Amino acid sequence: MTIHILQLAPLMPGHTAQLAERYTVHRYFDAPDTAALLAEVGPHVRGVVTGGGTGIATDVAAHLPALEIVAINGVGYDKVDLGYARQRGYRVTNTPDVLTDDVADLAIGLTIATMRQMVLGDRHVRDGKWPTGDLPLGTKVSGRRFGIFGLGRIGLAIARRLEPFGGTIAYASRTRQDVPYAYHDSLLALADASDVLILAVAASAETRGVVDRAVLEALGPKGVLVNIARGSVVDEPAMVAALAEGRLGGAGLDVFADEPRVPPLLWAMPNVVLMPHIASATHDTRAAMGDLMLANLDAHFAGRALPTAVI
Repeated sequence: MTIHILQLAPLMPGHTAQLAERYTVHRYFDAPDTAALLAEVGPHVRGVVTGGGTGIATDVAAHLPALEIVAINGVGYDKVDLGYARQRGYRVTNTPDVLTDDVADLAIGLTIATMRQMVLGDRHVRDGKWPTGDLPLGTKVSGRRFGIFGLGRIGLAIARRLEPFGGTIAYASRTRQDVPYAYHDSLLALADASDVLILAVAASAETRGVVDRAVLEALGPKGVLVNIARGSVVDEPAMVAALAEGRLGGAGLDVFADEPRVPPLLWAMPNVVLMPHIASATHDTRAAMGDLMLANLDAHFAGRALPTAVI
């Protein structure tokens, strides 16, 4: 029996081929007329393949009456209405764990790149400016007070990578954990006790805009904000203003509120490092993510337990 899949986001070529071998795939993301595509194939679609940054809009899911599973090629599921999924009775899966190391690595990389002005230094050399003068001094990374907001899989991996830097590590999370790091019962208190605040919390209604002006003020004019979580966690206009006015020392950002649009004011700021949401973007991890996404899809249609179910 043919199983129809609606693909909402691109995959690596190998996974695109494997998906097409197993299922009848309809590529929504490059369809010239998405409304016509939904009208034609929507009633037959039993599975959706998507990315964490794409999810599935409720009005798209509403056109898929036979939908059984949404398989996310990513860890985030904030772009999927889980309440609606439960109401409709379709499953949702993601790809946790396999991207933990890469995301944690990038958090450390952004921290060092921002504080040691690595991007600015690279440009200084490439533009031929080194013979005309040196860069301003950067900020030492070792020995700092590191705060992690969200001590899940990724947050914990970041903390372990920070241990050799010889500073202090603290965290704020929904629950206190059995870890050798200082616990703060609020994000504001964590920011006040940190030189570097790294965001690794899941995006949700509860965390939307939680890094607000008060948190940024607590971090202060010498503080550095690193975000590898979701752009929605930060009050982006407040962050941009704090950076522009010198009330925040610097930022290393992989995610933004309205991707791929980034506030133009950030482009020219020498104390900001910008990345295009690529924390998991290595050949190894993207391959593992795609494999796990396909494993979830295959397990569902074979009647087996889902390897990594969200619901």
